[in-house]
Amino acid sequence: MGRGKKAQDAKAVLFKRLYGVKPGTFHKMLSILQKEFDTLHKNGGKPPKLTVEDKLYIALKYLREYRTMDSIAAEYGVCKGTVCLAIQWAEDTLVKDGAFALPGKKVLKRKSDTIEYIVVDVTESPINRPKEGQKKYYSGKKTPHAEDTGNN
Repeated sequence: MGRGKKAQDAKAVLFKRLYGVKPGTFHKMLSILQKEFDTLHKNGGKPPKLTVEDKLYIALKYLREYRTMDSIAAEYGVCKGTVCLAIQWAEDTLVKDGAFALPGKKVLKRKSDTIEYIVVDVTESPINRPKEGQKKYYSGKKTPHAEDTGNN
């Protein structure tokens, strides 16, 4: 094996580690997205801020690293909304094409009747409460709802 082949393999491994897909899969995704983009924009119009390749890179970075849309937006010099639309468009287009569909629950259940792992996202997130107009819903009691009152 020559040095060029080793370097190419190392680049492929690094690419997969960074974006979660092999370069061949990336190019297949890119061709699907480019075909859809050309269909949507065949009549011309204002050029988009992001290329189709940028949109795919953004979607893969978001899915792979779960970076915030704000940090990706800062990297590409666009707003958060543009990043959100790029991710949604790339995901929807690839799913609609059918080449990259994930198996459903039934397929996974058929393979094995035993569940080895269950992953649950238990991240706490604050809930915004209304500042005004809450008086008719709130009794004013300062006790926790689950507290035992001792009236047993």
